[in-house]
Amino acid sequence: MKLDLVLKELHRAENGLAHLLLRMSERHRTDHETYYVARDLAAWSRDHVRLLAEAGEGYGLELDPSPAGESTPVERMREKAAEWLGRRQEPGLLLLADFRHLYREAAGVSMDWELLAQAAQGARRRELLELARSCHPRTLRQLRWADSRLKDTATQVLVS
Repeated sequence: MKLDLVLKELHRAENGLAHLLLRMSERHRTDHETYYVARDLAAWSRDHVRLLAEAGEGYGLELDPSPAGESTPVERMREKAAEWLGRRQEPGLLLLADFRHLYREAAGVSMDWELLAQAAQGARRRELLELARSCHPRTLRQLRWADSRLKDTATQVLVS
């Protein structure tokens, strides 16, 4: 069985999603919905990272239960520059690009949860199936938020 590979990849992907959401929130601090919702959604992914690390122990994995933290100093400088730009068109295009990236990343994480659920079901690993059933809906919510914001942002940025 290769459940350890699925757990390791899902842990990496959730960690990346948490970091991406935190970076987005910092980069778009002036967009209050993006800032606050992205931080809330990042907390879900950070929780998933911890749960996956716990589950990985049973499969011989030593996954870091602490997810990626806040941005590096260089990333913060870039985000501050974006904040200084204020309400010019470029930040809108950056927001659109960030939501496109977020959507693709969340879709990948969602697929990984599906893979874990299928593998767990086939291997009769009830604990992993329950983990997927409890975490995957949150990832789907992250995906729906990115999709919704993509549509809103595209209309505002590309039509204006």
